[in-house]
Amino acid sequence: MKQRNISGSRKTKGATSLLTSLVQWFDADYHPGGWQAARQQPDKVDLVRCLPFVILHLGCLGVIWTGWSWTAVAVAAALYIGRMLAVTGAYHRYFSHKSYQTSRFGQFVLAVWGATAVQRGPLWWAYHHRHHHQHSDEVDDTHSPRQHGFWWSHLGWITSRRNFPTDYTKVGDLARFPELVWLNRFDLVVPALFAAAVFGLGALLEHTAPGLGVTKWQLLVWGFFISTTVLFHATSCINSLAHVMGRRRFATADDSRNSFLLACLTLGEGWHNNHHRYQAATRQGFYWWELDLTYYVLRALALTGFIRGLKPVPRSVYDEVAARRAGAAAPLDRIPPRVSPGTS
Repeated sequence: MKQRNISGSRKTKGATSLLTSLVQWFDADYHPGGWQAARQQPDKVDLVRCLPFVILHLGCLGVIWTGWSWTAVAVAAALYIGRMLAVTGAYHRYFSHKSYQTSRFGQFVLAVWGATAVQRGPLWWAYHHRHHHQHSDEVDDTHSPRQHGFWWSHLGWITSRRNFPTDYTKVGDLARFPELVWLNRFDLVVPALFAAAVFGLGALLEHTAPGLGVTKWQLLVWGFFISTTVLFHATSCINSLAHVMGRRRFATADDSRNSFLLACLTLGEGWHNNHHRYQAATRQGFYWWELDLTYYVLRALALTGFIRGLKPVPRSVYDEVAARRAGAAAPLDRIPPRVSPGTS
């Protein structure tokens, strides 16, 4: 009898877990035991909860049936660039670091724009990024390659059920806006509408401009599935590679590095050591020769009045670099990275 009770309890627990994962597809804030309890769980892949993410990758295989056209490839590239700017300029430099200001309406537009990147809601993104800076390369850093290795920092961490909740107490400046909380809670709404819009554009072009050789299904595969998947992995390279690959200009307390290659791939985010030295600056390429396309776009937006108050790099940071050069000290990329507390 006791064995039956244990077996029945396991089945009930399994069914409850499955139901929770399914509901969370539509309501990211659904945590029956509270988000705090979810955060206390050990790292464990929740395949059902991240099934939409799996479907996103599998959708790329649709190219086998749809083929390609120059139009589809061009749209995919344009949407990659446009939505990478949304991640870097909106989710990162605005919501995570408040490196510039905008109106409440402008803030909502930035949130919707960022949500088209299919990297969950703005508050979830900002919470995890702020947590990363608070514990960078320490044991509590969710996606540190030093602590967890390449694959977990690149991909694995988002599949863990303990990382699904948003700790709204850490983003209180954003959580006071109900429209942002709604977008964060129902984080599949904007991606679904965006996918439908891409499909609709394909249908329109297929009907009105058949000479382009694009179909609605082809544009969906290239403009949504392939473009979004590449966008995700490019963004994730900052987690998995920007603390491993590149050079160190500043003696930050983490392993962050500057990489021109990653800066090109992510429109400026590759100057990661710069960013960890002074997070509040709108620009991450601190010098004119450090390509930072996101910053250039934000400067252009500031000219329109849509955003304002772009925060500069303090003079003291440049003086620090000058003093180091004058002292002819050893290059920082040759200095061994720190050992985090609790590690050997």
